[in-house]
Amino acid sequence: MQKRFFLVPAAVIVFILCFTVFGDRGLLRINHLHRDLDETQKHLNELKEENDKLKREIAALQSDRRYLESIARRDFGLVRSNEVIYQFPGSGKSVAPTAQPEAAPAAHAPQGATAGKLAQPVQPAARSGK
Repeated sequence: MQKRFFLVPAAVIVFILCFTVFGDRGLLRINHLHRDLDETQKHLNELKEENDKLKREIAALQSDRRYLESIARRDFGLVRSNEVIYQFPGSGKSVAPTAQPEAAPAAHAPQGATAGKLAQPVQPAARSGK
């Protein structure tokens, strides 16, 4: 009889402990949710940093003429009319702008003059069939 008095409360305590640890609102579930929250916070911080970077780039595109010129040169291969382009066979780039003969014309040029002087992209020279 005395064993039953100890066995029933022990079974109830084990039953409650199982739900406390393994249930829908148990310790394991709470731990899993905390890990998910940490991962989501990290992802949110990465997205905020990327958003800030994109905002800075938008501001630079709207206001900085030199940045626009560097993008036009890098991405589209545009050059100024007074520049000479040297193309070497086997090099990684097809268009390689050289140093400008003038001393920093973008800094002394009036507004809009740097972007307006850019010419069309230079086409790579056709190779002969030697």
